Amino acid sequence: MTITYSCIANGRVILAELALTGGNYQDAVSSVLKLVLLKAEKKTTARIGSYVYHTLLIDGITYLCATDNPLDVTLPSAFLDEVSRTCSENPVMFQESFPPSNAIVADFQQVLGRCMMKHNQSQGEFMISDLKSQVTDVKNSMSQNIDKMLKREEKRNILIDRTDNLQVAALATPCTDHCPNLTSQTNKS
Repeated sequence: MTITYSCIANGRVILAELALTGGNYQDAVSSVLKLVLLKAEKKTTARIGSYVYHTLLIDGITYLCATDNPLDVTLPSAFLDEVSRTCSENPVMFQESFPPSNAIVADFQQVLGRCMMKHNQSQGEFMISDLKSQVTDVKNSMSQNIDKMLKREEKRNILIDRTDNLQVAALATPCTDHCPNLTSQTNKS
């Protein structure tokens, strides 16, 4: 999963935004911001088109990101938490009563970019570690199955040896109880 777009908004006014891929996010973001203001919930998720929009609303400021995977909510949540923490450390952008200057917007775009790259990269590392874990599980399972097969083979060989021993013993032991003719013939010799 990749975070492809993010923005910071005050109400419905976008203060800073950054898109890693081409696309028209404006209409969808406008709809999501309207939804956030109507619901007034801390966290909101909306699927529009092929993207899922995750939001975090804190003190009237909306932190928003768009992802391409509808199943994962942990990565966007961690991303939005980090962006909100970083922005709360530098509240200049939100204290101005007029639109923020280009320098402040550029600073916050850099914050968005760093956080997006960090979380997109960590998602890849998570997937790799998850695959490594799955491979380890398969190896362990195969080793256990091989051990079980070897034990079964060993038991089978023991049973075959015992069967062979019984057959040899049966051939070597003369039949005395059920074969009276054989007993009398062996006594005469």
